Amino acid sequence: MPLPPGCAFAGWDGMNLPAPEPFSGGTPTTLFPAAAPAGGAWSADLSNSLYKVDGWGAPYFSVNPAGNVSVRPHGAATLPGQEIDLMKVVRNAAESKSSGGLGLQTPLVIRFPEVLKHRLESLNAAFDYAIRANGYGSHYQGVYPVKCNQDRYIVEDLVQFGSPYRFGLEAGSKPELLLAISQLLKGSPDAFLICNGYKDDEYISLALNARTMGLNTVIVLEQEEELDTVIETSRRLNIKPVIGIRAKLRTKHSGHFGSTSGEKGKFGLTTTQILSIVSKLKQHEMLDCLQLLHFHIGSQIPSTALLADGVSEAGQIYCELTRLGAAMRVVDVGGGLGIDYDGSHSSGSDLSVGYGLDEYASTVVQSIRFACDQKGVKHPILCSESGRALVSHQSVLIFEAFCKSETSRVDPGQNLVYYLDQLTDESRADYRNLMTAGMQGDFDTCNIYMDQLKKRVCEQFKDGILGLEHLAAVDGFCDLVSKEIGASKPVFNYHINLSLFTSIPDFWAIGQLFPILPIHRLTERPAVDGVLLDLTCDSDGKINRFINGQSTLPLHDINNNGPYYLGMFLGGAYQEALGGLHNLFGGPSIVRVMQHEGPHGFVVTRAVSGPSNADVLRAMQFEPELMFESIKERIEECGLGPSKTNEINSAFGSMGYLVFGGPNLGLDGIGSDSEGSSGVTEELDDEEWEMMRCLSV
Repeated sequence: MPLPPGCAFAGWDGMNLPAPEPFSGGTPTTLFPAAAPAGGAWSADLSNSLYKVDGWGAPYFSVNPAGNVSVRPHGAATLPGQEIDLMKVVRNAAESKSSGGLGLQTPLVIRFPEVLKHRLESLNAAFDYAIRANGYGSHYQGVYPVKCNQDRYIVEDLVQFGSPYRFGLEAGSKPELLLAISQLLKGSPDAFLICNGYKDDEYISLALNARTMGLNTVIVLEQEEELDTVIETSRRLNIKPVIGIRAKLRTKHSGHFGSTSGEKGKFGLTTTQILSIVSKLKQHEMLDCLQLLHFHIGSQIPSTALLADGVSEAGQIYCELTRLGAAMRVVDVGGGLGIDYDGSHSSGSDLSVGYGLDEYASTVVQSIRFACDQKGVKHPILCSESGRALVSHQSVLIFEAFCKSETSRVDPGQNLVYYLDQLTDESRADYRNLMTAGMQGDFDTCNIYMDQLKKRVCEQFKDGILGLEHLAAVDGFCDLVSKEIGASKPVFNYHINLSLFTSIPDFWAIGQLFPILPIHRLTERPAVDGVLLDLTCDSDGKINRFINGQSTLPLHDINNNGPYYLGMFLGGAYQEALGGLHNLFGGPSIVRVMQHEGPHGFVVTRAVSGPSNADVLRAMQFEPELMFESIKERIEECGLGPSKTNEINSAFGSMGYLVFGGPNLGLDGIGSDSEGSSGVTEELDDEEWEMMRCLSV
């Protein structure tokens, strides 16, 4: 039988535990000779395959020959030399200002507006081709649902990029409606402003007044009762509305994303309610106001077969509304255009879809054309609310793994057998059975006795019979046995400078998986299996499920050659809007990057530091200025000197995340009595604070 570390088994009789006998040459770390490490060279191409980058990342992400993740800002049309090396962007953002960098702290969101532009152009090109190929008698003009990501610059970019395509916005609340109105004033006058969500008189008044400003506003009825408010408000304001209705289709798909569709979905009108609305509009001589049909099968529609089923059902409803006298002209197919999170191109899970943009557009066009041609109805304008598909690819979340620890490794120590010999008779019997099973090669039985031994010893420890050393000795011995029989490969905890709840909330909330991988060192073999632990004091702050279907992620060892950066991809939709302030960790720093024909291949057009500690405290109704004054007063009472005051002042102005390799390079604090201090004084208002945080380049 192979020997535990630190001793040899001399003349073991199967009854008494062998006496410890030291090894010459030190303590071995395994029971059997170690297997040779996996050989063979590693390459960027192998990393590309391991992390499935070509599957989920095409045509925007790849691994370059230097072993770094690259971004192709123009998709497949990106020319050689136009790719953007992510690692170069991160270095530029993280380096101090004195070294020519931006001095930003991670975590960091990098936005690529050119990727966003390419997504928008590709969506419109797909519908344009499908319309021409199928002889469709109208056109496509989509909208962006701002709930996916309300960031000002994303919305402004979409309005600007979408103007040639009459691309509009969708709002689901009053603040989103105000946002959409202000932005579409700079867009195409034909662009739709789709008004969804629950509505009161103020919401409807805003929507109606937007029509007087020249916006193409459509009020979509989600509830039957909303029609009364629309009629009353439109008459009071003397503004004729354009009305849409959201139909509650019978078609739905399974899984989490399908729970909002079907007859039991949260939103939409039943066929009975639709007929009631038509009747009421006819009574008020307003049936000509009803012009749009909206529906939503569910996010991440997995297949074109399901899409065709739902769109065909909606097409029949559209034709029936036309037959009943409504002045129908638009079909809004809602959201549902999915993206491939795991690179499998499969329709069997919430993580993937079995189609591309061209197939999606073709299915929508063919289904509506068939329904309308069957009933002799004019082809309507086609609209979609494809938010996830538009904005997911345009941003990358970068964060640092700053240390690692093995999840279960226990150092058995030199005295392992000494403490094992002191176990109770029952535990010694489990130990002997475990040794016997190991010598016979019965590894299944080994696992049974290991589990039994650990449970028994734990109970005896709780009862005070055994000490901490005995518990550690059993853990160490079982850990060695597990490795020798191949029961478990060591798994390491990688501690990451990130709040899962702030930056990847969908992982915690609904189990959504995103591609995560190192953004550099990809010419090196990632030989460590790891899970990711965030900074929060919450046991749920752990990423232990990945798109490879495994509970670990292949990673590199953390060395002293600089920070080890990981990237989370395809997270541009929902994550920033849904993220909270758990443990008062604020959002990440943000940089906006565009391709540039310079030596670095990119230019940073905007850089914003993440929220400071003062910012997140203020969000919780605290007053950082008063907090600082009270702390400063106590420092002075204790005679601690101005240096302590400056440290506290700086802490208020910095981000809440960890800083390594030197002092925090965040913003100065909120006040200082030191002459010549660059600290932000108490007199600065919120707008000036924001200007201090914004580092436009």
